[in-house]
Amino acid sequence: MSAAACLAAYAVTIAVTAPRILPRLTRSGIAPRWGVAAWLAAIASAVLASTAFVGVIAAEALTGTSAVEACEHLVQAFARAHSTPAAQSATTAVALAAATAVACAGVRLTRDLANRRRVTFGHARSARMVGRRIAGVDAVVLDAPERAAYCVAGRPHAIVVTSGALKALDHPQLDAVLAHERAHLSGRHPQVLAVVRALADTAPRVSLFTTGAADIARLLEMCADDRAMRTHEPRTLLHGLVALTGAGPVPDSAVGAGDVAVLDRAGRLASPAGRGDRVRNRAQLGAAITLLAAVPLGATALAVAGRMLCITTLL
Repeated sequence: MSAAACLAAYAVTIAVTAPRILPRLTRSGIAPRWGVAAWLAAIASAVLASTAFVGVIAAEALTGTSAVEACEHLVQAFARAHSTPAAQSATTAVALAAATAVACAGVRLTRDLANRRRVTFGHARSARMVGRRIAGVDAVVLDAPERAAYCVAGRPHAIVVTSGALKALDHPQLDAVLAHERAHLSGRHPQVLAVVRALADTAPRVSLFTTGAADIARLLEMCADDRAMRTHEPRTLLHGLVALTGAGPVPDSAVGAGDVAVLDRAGRLASPAGRGDRVRNRAQLGAAITLLAAVPLGATALAVAGRMLCITTLL
């Protein structure tokens, strides 16, 4: 049970500490891509550790003691020497219950992702059927008074803009907003959001998932802003975002330009961070990513090395 205990402890530690540390590093939005990478590293580490925990529990439950496991049992013997049978039974019961909970969460997550994919693809297909094409507008136009522009993943993907948005935006602003939406699709942002939001729905009490999903959505909008600013003036994009603000939320399956953290994004567009702040923030986030990746990789390497040592000793 030592390996399972280590995996569980690591997952719990990440789930508790990451939502408290990462928002402080990503609040400014200075390096949004690094922020997204840090959040995804934390979420992936916790999910993989939990999945490995289930695998270890299943292996210990379904397989007997092998020669390779003998060394592990020697190490565990000292820890169990002074424990009572009741304590050992309670520990095993708790571990099995936790493994069952993780397995059930995996099933719910798979169903949620399948449902989101079905809804998203259906929305993209419906938008292409109902919408119309206008010369000079690289998007599907829907006749609606609301001011909205968003993208939807599908086969093929769809960028949707309403007739109300066309009236509110001039041509340079519209081009900047559409470049923002194309950046979402080329960066596969809808797919990333689908996964993290499905995790948040599956485990709504785990702040790593809920806080992470909200912050990743905000940071991905900033990533798309940065990509759009490569070909458009920041002020033009800023005016386009302001024109689309307050028109109501976009569909759940979509990613909209003027729907998430508009004030934060407007602030960074109007007053870009200095070079020193960018370097400092990237270094902090890089250190966090390295730590999150190094701990599970190091633990895995030690476990493999320990098993190899046991095999060598037994041979």
